Amino acid sequence: MTGSPIRKPAPPHVVIVGGGIAGLAAASVLVDRSLRITLFESRPRLGGRASSFQDPTTGELVDNCQHVSMACCTNLADFCLRVGTSHLFRREKSILFLGPDGRLSRLQASRLPAPLHLTTSFLAANYLTWSEKLRVAYGIACLPSAQEAFSGETFADWLLRHRQTIRTINLYWATVLVSALNERLDQMDIGHARKVFVDGFLRNRDGFQIEIPLAPLGEIYGTRLQEWLLSREANVHLTTGVRAVDLDDEGAVAGVTLRSGEKLSADFVVLAVPFDRVPDLLPAESRDRMPALASLDQMRSSPITGVHLWFDRPVCPHAHVVTVGRLIQWVFNHTQIQQRSSNADGLEYLQLVISASYDLLPLDNAAILDAVLRELGELWPASRNAKLVRSRVVTEHGATFAVRPGIETLRPSQRTPIDGLFLAGDWTDTGWPATMEGAVRSGYRAAEGIMTDLGTPVPAVLPELTSGLLARWTLGA
Repeated sequence: MTGSPIRKPAPPHVVIVGGGIAGLAAASVLVDRSLRITLFESRPRLGGRASSFQDPTTGELVDNCQHVSMACCTNLADFCLRVGTSHLFRREKSILFLGPDGRLSRLQASRLPAPLHLTTSFLAANYLTWSEKLRVAYGIACLPSAQEAFSGETFADWLLRHRQTIRTINLYWATVLVSALNERLDQMDIGHARKVFVDGFLRNRDGFQIEIPLAPLGEIYGTRLQEWLLSREANVHLTTGVRAVDLDDEGAVAGVTLRSGEKLSADFVVLAVPFDRVPDLLPAESRDRMPALASLDQMRSSPITGVHLWFDRPVCPHAHVVTVGRLIQWVFNHTQIQQRSSNADGLEYLQLVISASYDLLPLDNAAILDAVLRELGELWPASRNAKLVRSRVVTEHGATFAVRPGIETLRPSQRTPIDGLFLAGDWTDTGWPATMEGAVRSGYRAAEGIMTDLGTPVPAVLPELTSGLLARWTLGA
């Protein structure tokens, strides 16, 4: 007598909604864990905001906006190593600053231990006077112990209370923080400003160093990630949107309904989407169980504008440079960085970055282009004689969540009160600002929660860079 074949139970099914960095980070931990992974992305590419578009003239990939990392971003580095793209970044051990008068200053570490390792470079900066450097040094010394002393106080208010002038605020503090946090100082949370300085510039000798992509973001976080996931039997569906998360009779995750109307069962769902999309994906009856959803209505977004310029001759003598006291904050020379010239015509391709670009939102692209070309002519007069072959202005209105005062009370945990439902995104509670590092941490934590619920905990989130002995003593970090 032959018995019926024994069927193995189906592996748990995890659905990830959103193919940005957070969703990809969650998937990178969960593949190879005896799970069934399905990722849905409504757009035709992975990478989310760290993506590229195809130049209709040349067919080459052009990044929406330049993304760089810092050496203090330990989990982003781990993610890139995990998925095999770490070789597509170049570590820069110094950062070049171009002052208002055209003189250059270089930020690099000396042999002094942290937090003193950047002192020599700071003292040599030629865009501040000696009295201004003393003021800034005082502010930096106060920052590690800074607390939000007054309800709703912005970082600009804090700086004024700590002896900073309008000039030091514009030339030093804004130069560092607006591009790092994508927010204006008069709308910036003190804790996030403190995080950038302590973790990025004071805690560790290498933390300030930047990592620049050597390939288009659409390749690094798009096609390569898709191939990597598919090679590990994950299911990746592009141009496929999710309409809703489905719950069972007990209020736990049952699956998702696609915009096409198709239903898909799931044991776990990770919502790795922008914060303003989360409420619409959940049944109305579930919202009373998630009070954190009410806080999402209070969160706001900050815009970033990227300006792409192709000149008929070399204009910028540097691979990358920070511009001090300008509308333009960063200039990246992709012809040098990625060693490519568009269409093999010898064109120089520059990308200019303007963070927290609120003032540009009322302007059309022609007005924005005129403004940056005027500044470029002031930075490098040779650009006035060069022919602008083509250009592109890209403004991401919801580039990041806005780090306004009190933002930390609004950011929800990755684990939700609904069994099987997790959130991921840099806007969730990660302890980090609106960065790719924060996005990776959120995805890792969501994956950790799923594995814990399955009874096989897997640690994923890495600690931050180790503080030097002197930094631990002086910063308490």
